[in-house]
Amino acid sequence: MLIRRPPDIKSSEITPERHYFNRRELLRSAGFIGAGALLSQAVAAADGIPASHRRLAGVQRWPGSLRDAPNTFEEITTYNNFYEFGTGKSDPAEASGRFRPKPWKVKIDGETDAPGTYDYDTIVKPHALEERIYRLRCVEAWSMVVPWVGIPLRDVLKRYKPTSRAKYVAFETVVRPAEMPGQRSRTLDWPYVEGLTIAEAMHPLTLLVVGVYGVELPAQNGAPLRLMVPWKYGFKSIKSIVRISFTEKQPPTTWSMSAPDEYGFYANVNPEVDHPRWSQATERRVGSGIGSLFAARQDTLMFNGYADQVASLYTGLDLTRNF
Repeated sequence: MLIRRPPDIKSSEITPERHYFNRRELLRSAGFIGAGALLSQAVAAADGIPASHRRLAGVQRWPGSLRDAPNTFEEITTYNNFYEFGTGKSDPAEASGRFRPKPWKVKIDGETDAPGTYDYDTIVKPHALEERIYRLRCVEAWSMVVPWVGIPLRDVLKRYKPTSRAKYVAFETVVRPAEMPGQRSRTLDWPYVEGLTIAEAMHPLTLLVVGVYGVELPAQNGAPLRLMVPWKYGFKSIKSIVRISFTEKQPPTTWSMSAPDEYGFYANVNPEVDHPRWSQATERRVGSGIGSLFAARQDTLMFNGYADQVASLYTGLDLTRNF
C-alpha cells in the first residue's frame, strides 16, 4: 500500500482565526515567538485557563509539533469520552469533581526485571516534560488538536527493564466507583484495560501524558497519567493508569472484548476501514465551525497524519483484517 504524507492541518480548520491570532499576538508580545521553550504558559493565559489549575514547570516545546493553534482549553476539557464518569461528552467534566489524582501509585509487573509499585514522582520526576501538539481522532469520527504535556513512554518503560519476552505492554485504569460514578453502571466491564505492541509502546511518538496547555492534566482528561498514541483512535489512549504490565501474549482490551466486531486490538486511524455503523473516511473537527460545535467534514488522514513515522510498524500486516 502506498502511503503519502498529507499536508498539515490548516489553522482555519482548528480554531477561529481571531482566537488564533490573539494567541499569536500574546506570544509575540511576551517574547516567546521563536524562543522555542515554555510556550504553554503564555498560550494558556490566552485561553482563559482557571487559576486553580497548577502550572507545570520547565515544559519545553517539542520541535515535531503541529505548527497550528490547538483547540481551546474549554473544548478539550468539556467535550471528551471517559466512561468512568458517564457516557455523555460533558459527563467527565461535570462528574469528576470528587476524583482525587494524588497521591498516585502505579504497579509495574509481568516480564520486567524491576517489578514493583511506584509513586507518581518516582515515575515522572526523572524526566524532562515536553509540550507536543498532536492530532486526536476519536473512533466516533470527531477530532481535535491538543497541546499535551508529557514524556516519551519509551523513556519511562526502559527504566523498568522489560525482558526479551516482553512483546506487548498492557495498561489498566483505576477503579474508584465512589469517585467515578460511571463505574457504578455495567456500561463496560471495569477496570478499563488497553494494550500496545512493545514496538508501538517504544515508538518515539507514544507519550505518557501528565498535562495539557502547560497545566496538570484535569481529572476529566485522565489525571494524573494517561497515554497518547496519536496515530490510533482515542480509546487506545487509556486514562488514569494504575498498572503497566509487560506481557508475552497479546493482552485483552476493553472495547475489543465489549464489541469485537466493531473494535480491534490495533485501532489505527484508517480512512479505508469503516466502523460497521459509520464511515471513517471523513471526520468532524471540534470547535472549528462557525455558530456550531463542528465544522464541515474533512478527510481522515491515514494513521491520523503520522504515516511517515509509523507505517513501518505494520509492514506485512493486513490492516483490514487487523483493524
